[in-house]
Amino acid sequence: MIKYIQNRKYNYIFSGLLITLSIYFLLVYRLNVAIDFTGGTNWNIQTDLKTEEIKEIISNNKIEVYKIDVKDGIYNLSLNTITSEQKNKILDELKGKDKNLVENKFETIGPSLGRELLIKTLIAIALSSIAIMLYVSYQFNEAVFGVSAIIAMIHDVIILIGSFSFLGHFYGVQVDSLFVTAVLTILSFSVHDTIVVFDRYREVRKNQPKMALEEQMNLAINSTMVRSLNNSVATAIMLLAVFLLGGETIKWFVLALFIGIIVGTYSSPFVSTPLVYEWLKRRK
Repeated sequence: MIKYIQNRKYNYIFSGLLITLSIYFLLVYRLNVAIDFTGGTNWNIQTDLKTEEIKEIISNNKIEVYKIDVKDGIYNLSLNTITSEQKNKILDELKGKDKNLVENKFETIGPSLGRELLIKTLIAIALSSIAIMLYVSYQFNEAVFGVSAIIAMIHDVIILIGSFSFLGHFYGVQVDSLFVTAVLTILSFSVHDTIVVFDRYREVRKNQPKMALEEQMNLAINSTMVRSLNNSVATAIMLLAVFLLGGETIKWFVLALFIGIIVGTYSSPFVSTPLVYEWLKRRK
């Protein structure tokens, strides 16, 4: 039987390193936030025009260009909020230089709607975290289980957001409403794995009450590790296939799920369970 609890200090060091790097990326690079939260216009076109030509036409119409991403002749333009009339005028000028220009997507979100979505996102994460903490605490009859589950969830979310801060700075990956969906999904996945370990510990404690606390925890982790790995690896393989072969619109959403599942699988036995052990050991 692997002595996971005895080696917990290495897990703390590793998690601390990941969280430190994530916070560093957030403070230095921040998040590359999409128009879903800031408000503005996202315009996707396919053309043979150069970036400078597109930017010149848009700027001449007194429209501020936030960012232009290009790949294989497909341009993703992030602009300040523009009207349909302004958009049609710019489109006519662009097609005047390239008759084969194709418009793939055009969406505009007002600043007030973007702020409202951001506020609702934060409220949703806070309420779901509180609800999960209360539910887990109630089911296991001790607050420490709920608190440990929430700490593991926060651990996962910080690392995920830090990863996207890094990707946003170096690869232009934006955080949008799909990313919020990924975060909420990961919260659920993380606590699901954690509950499995907690439930196994409760069973071990009931059947073998005279066993030492460390051994009870080790037995609970060892008996659930294979199941957790099999489940996570199978899901990760599916997500990796979608990331490599799927469309551009869901590519980063899938990557967020992939990172979150890897981190969530790690945090359940190596973060939340050792925290419960620390609490119970000091209480005894």
